[in-house]
Amino acid sequence: MKIGFLGGSFDPVHLGHLVGAQDALERAGLDRLVFVPAAQAPLKPGMVQASAENRLAMLQAAVGDDPRFEISDHELQAGGVSYTIDTVRHFCARFPNDTLYWIIGADQPARLHLWREIEELAKRVEFIVLDRPGHTWVERTDIPGLRLQRCTGHLVDISSTELRERIRGGLPVNYFLPHKTVEYIRKTGLYR
Repeated sequence: MKIGFLGGSFDPVHLGHLVGAQDALERAGLDRLVFVPAAQAPLKPGMVQASAENRLAMLQAAVGDDPRFEISDHELQAGGVSYTIDTVRHFCARFPNDTLYWIIGADQPARLHLWREIEELAKRVEFIVLDRPGHTWVERTDIPGLRLQRCTGHLVDISSTELRERIRGGLPVNYFLPHKTVEYIRKTGLYR
């Protein structure tokens, strides 16, 4: 099987994440796509605002009824800083006979040299790179074994930071987030 993993803070999960996930699933011919919410992203210290439980609940509200998508709480259960190489080792052990893909945005290839044990990671997964507004395709040749697969798709320019600010400012977020996620945020009072 071809299994794709989409990591991130998902604080909150929004339609940009979901459209990107759908594009990767369809265009790369993946059999499964797993969302992997990070406990704490190493290159974004102090950025997570909602609790792990709330971010997991928002993801479940967003994709829980869609059989094409799954959610792994592996990084949330591990706690602390979430390094992709540790997560990939976990999934390689869990799915030893499958081909694994790590899905990233077009802003990340230029930063891959900063990722922990990137050469080991490059041996274990192929990266699917989602086009993003304002970012051009960057081919990397300086990391041995690195495989980048460009995924052209729908360019959705939404950021979780912008959405948190809209919510704090009392502005609507209905057309940026799945309806069930909006309802969860309203019910819990997140980001206010």
